[in-house]
Amino acid sequence: MIPSLQKTYDVGAGQASRNRVLRNTYWLLALSMIPTVLGAYIGVTTALPMLSGGIGMLVFFAIAFGFIFGIQKTKDSALGVPMLLGFTFFMGLMLTPLLRYTLGFSNGGGLIMLAFGGTAIVFATMATVATVTKRDFSGMGSWLFAGVIVLILASVANIFLHLTALTLVVSVMAMGIFSAFILFDVQRIVNGGETNYITATLSIYLDIYNVFTSLLQLLGIGFGNRD
Repeated sequence: MIPSLQKTYDVGAGQASRNRVLRNTYWLLALSMIPTVLGAYIGVTTALPMLSGGIGMLVFFAIAFGFIFGIQKTKDSALGVPMLLGFTFFMGLMLTPLLRYTLGFSNGGGLIMLAFGGTAIVFATMATVATVTKRDFSGMGSWLFAGVIVLILASVANIFLHLTALTLVVSVMAMGIFSAFILFDVQRIVNGGETNYITATLSIYLDIYNVFTSLLQLLGIGFGNRD
């Protein structure tokens, strides 16, 4: 084959592969919302006990990282998708305390829908920018990871401090950091840095999950009505 034609073919094949990964990621991301909603519904409508405080956080991290480890190990097998969906069901259950608290407001249902809509707008905006821009955001990775470490440390500290101001600061930081992570993670797929749609879905799902919970906390602090 003529070298120029071979190069054109390789570029086209690479682009088709990236588009396929991105398309499969979006489909699996949409599917993952079903067990998330189911888990949240079960948690809110039943008397499911939820651990809180430091013990609750340790149990959450142990189970969550166990699932993430399992997803990484099974990403290339038939177990990858069920493992991911099991994780999203668990994460839906973990929304229970926040949803119960928000529903304690007279306008709680509206706040949840507003947070859902706001999260959808953030995702659509960041994903579109990541897809169409020529700017390279790969350099953001180390800074975003450092930001997540700061968020975790601040969240652990606030378990003991119970400061509304610190909750507000953490939520605002999380909104910014995980919105930027959507930009970073989607562009990794577009540029060919992520070639597995299961792990791609996991990354973007966690970004969206954290944007939603942070936005809902902010809305509860700012607009929750106890009347």
